[in-house]
Amino acid sequence: MTSDHLSNTFAALADPTRRAILAKLASGEASVTQLAEPFEMSMPAISKHLKVLERAGLIARGREAQWRPCRLEPAPLKQVAGWVEHYRQFWEQSFDRLGDYLRELKTNESRNHESRLKERKNAGKQRKK
Repeated sequence: MTSDHLSNTFAALADPTRRAILAKLASGEASVTQLAEPFEMSMPAISKHLKVLERAGLIARGREAQWRPCRLEPAPLKQVAGWVEHYRQFWEQSFDRLGDYLRELKTNESRNHESRLKERKNAGKQRKK
């Protein structure tokens, strides 16, 4: 996926109305009228959202007589998921390394504390002699 496709996909997903449309289409094909039902906006506004989704490759529109169903096209979402997965793995590994480092610091701190206690105990015994 080129960065332009990725940029188009993220730009399309940036809008909550478009994400809601995609969520509706995840359960199956729907007409423009059905997609517009939950929104308080004009049909031309819904059509603009659909055009953005279509340009990003996230939906496809068909034609069956008078009905123009819209359907979800999952390929761009799969590509975005793959891109995000790379960074999820990066952060997960980074957090794992940070966790290891913090455990090591805590272990060293405990050892240093125990050493200081032994030194004080030994110093106290020597003063008593």
